[in-house]
Amino acid sequence: MLECVVNVSEGRDQAVIDALSAAAGDCLLDVHTDPHHHRSVFTLAGDGLEASVRALAAEAVRRIDLRRHDGVHPRLGAVDVVPWVPLALAERDRFATWAAAALGVPCFLYGPERSLPEVRRRAFAGLAPDTGPGHPHPTAGAMCVGARPLLVAYNVWLAPGTPVEEARRVAAELRGPAVRALGLPVGEQAQVSMNLLDPATVTPADVYDAVAARAPVQRAELVGLAPAAVLAAVPEGRWAALDLDPSKTIEARLAATRTRRFPAGGRATAGGEGGGAPVR
Repeated sequence: MLECVVNVSEGRDQAVIDALSAAAGDCLLDVHTDPHHHRSVFTLAGDGLEASVRALAAEAVRRIDLRRHDGVHPRLGAVDVVPWVPLALAERDRFATWAAAALGVPCFLYGPERSLPEVRRRAFAGLAPDTGPGHPHPTAGAMCVGARPLLVAYNVWLAPGTPVEEARRVAAELRGPAVRALGLPVGEQAQVSMNLLDPATVTPADVYDAVAARAPVQRAELVGLAPAAVLAAVPEGRWAALDLDPSKTIEARLAATRTRRFPAGGRATAGGEGGGAPVR
């Protein structure tokens, strides 16, 4: 199953988020929005995926002006990260070529040749775009277009009053080959924001426990969707506390979308999840 998890630098204007959801159409499985990160994560999969990702990206470039953007999450562009999963190099390269030609936005590739953190460090500072102009788009910046294995984005919120320096210390201790981590100030609280690169082996339960062993924890947050195999690797009795649920799996959302579009004994339904408010 091919999916694309588009990270967009807009997490506050609901009208813009709704318009992006509508542009994505029937391939939209989930939208996760965070006003403090000022970021939304759109998970897309299914028939017509490439066209849906292009439509979402074009709408985001049209509507989002990065010059007025602030948020705690690092970013290079209005359409910040476009990963094709798992390791879809042909789709990645086609999208980057299209985005440069149709939208005038420079694209940096990541995947087998370099990591996303490397792109963030070196973009326009020793690393030239792989497609498009050699300078940022005036309002949309640049895109990081990747091909990667499945991962899980996961946040652990520290207890109120815990200084952000604690979150940064914990993130540094957890960071490694299987975990990318940042300590961030999110509103009035500190957060350890992570990407689990091998989530069936280093699970949300593992990183939650690792954070809790080092600092007081308030709650956990799954960002977007997780593969069903991740839930299978965690005892069911812990799912609720870890913000895991079968309804938040890629497989369940894809099955639900197909059921709505092609109901048994009836005609395909119109719109799907992409036509209305974002799905949580």
